This record gives sequence, C-alpha cells and structure tokens, in this order.
Amino acid sequence: MNNAILMASADDIDFMIHGLFSYEIFGQTVWITTSHVCIAIVMLVIILLAVIANRKMAKAQEVPDTVQNIIEIVVEFLDGIVKNAMGKSAPKFQNYIGTIFIFILLSNISGIFGLRPPTADYGTTFALGVMTFCIIHYNQFKHNSLKSIWVDMCSPLPPWFPLWLPINLISEIAVPISLSLRLFANVLSGTVMMALVYGLLSKIALVWPSVLHVYFDLFSGAIQTYVFCMLTMTYISQQMNDEEEATA
Repeated sequence: MNNAILMASADDIDFMIHGLFSYEIFGQTVWITTSHVCIAIVMLVIILLAVIANRKMAKAQEVPDTVQNIIEIVVEFLDGIVKNAMGKSAPKFQNYIGTIFIFILLSNISGIFGLRPPTADYGTTFALGVMTFCIIHYNQFKHNSLKSIWVDMCSPLPPWFPLWLPINLISEIAVPISLSLRLFANVLSGTVMMALVYGLLSKIALVWPSVLHVYFDLFSGAIQTYVFCMLTMTYISQQMNDEEEATA
C-alpha cells in the first residue's frame, strides 16, 4: 500500500505519515492520516478484548479455564505494578495506568502485524504526555496547599527569594515533552530500522527479520511501555507524598 498503513510490501515500504483523505470543517482542511487509522485499529482491538474479558468474567468459574486464567494474570500483573509503585493510592489510578499500559503496548507491538505503530507519531505520544501532565498537576493542587507548592517551586532557596522559580517552571513544563519524546524516539527508531531492512534488503529479507521484530517491537516496545507508566506513577506519587509529608 502506497500510504503505508501496512508495512508488509517491501516495494512500497516507508516510515512516513501519509494523508489518506481530507474533509472540510469550519473552513479548515482536516486530514485523516495513517496514524489515525492505526490508532482506530488498536482501539477496536482493545474494545474487543475488553468485551470478551467482561463477558468471560461475568461467568467466572471457581476452576478457571485458559481464557479466564489469562485475564486474571493480566489484571493481577497490572494491579501489582500500580500497587508497588503507588502504595495505598494505587486503587485511584489502576484503571488509568492499566488502560494506557495496554494501549501503548499494543501500539508498540503493532508493527509485528504490519501496521505503522501509532506511538511512532509524536502527536500520539505527546497527547499521552499531556494527559499525564494534567493528572500530575491536578493531584498537586488537590493534595498540597498553595503555600507548599510555592515553597517547592522556589526551592532550594527560601520562598521570599524565588530565583529558582523560572528553572523549576521549565522543569515542570518539560515533563510531558520528555515523556513523549522518549517513547516516540524509541518506537520511531525501531520503525525506521525495520523499514530500512525491508526496503534495502527486500530480496533476502524473508525469515531472519523476525529476530529484529522480536527486539524492536516486542522487547523494546514492552520496555518503553513499562518506563512510560513507571514515570507517570512516580510523578503522581511525588505529589501525593508531598501531602503526606506536610501532614506528618
């Protein structure tokens, strides 16, 4: 396919984002790109898996079968990650962390199935970073007083001498950028490498590229998913811990 939704054709393969079709809205031209289509496919897969899991657990058995075992293992794994990182605050964030974990993981490994990974588009990863940024600062203002926030933003100097305030503000603004760029750059690099392999070595790229897919898609994709979620939980927990220290 020339528009590179699928990356299975060695002759037409590339790693660019392409516009598929456009439409006019309020006098502006809006494009539907390959990233939008791939995101929609990943979301449909997640919805399908959620429906299957919901119906299966609605008829859960005391002696679980294979599907129920898999569902319980996945849920326990995700809940365990959140609990270990966030402690008693974990129940409030298990749904959010679990959702973005599954979405990012499926997006990262979608290259195995011929899709262009949605997380290889900075628009996708930046949106994830902004969501995390909003949750971080929502909890900051919810669990800390304005005075403690001001003191923290002026540290390590006294609050009446806010020399470090601009630097601390920049560090806060950099959070969604650093989160999104880390995920985007790692996934895009794997996408580019596989595109080059199939594009330049198409005549001999028959079986051995599967080893590269295992590393770039499975291993690296899983690691980047874990890193993004762990950093998200760490940033949120820092704001929650500030409240505990203030009340101690």
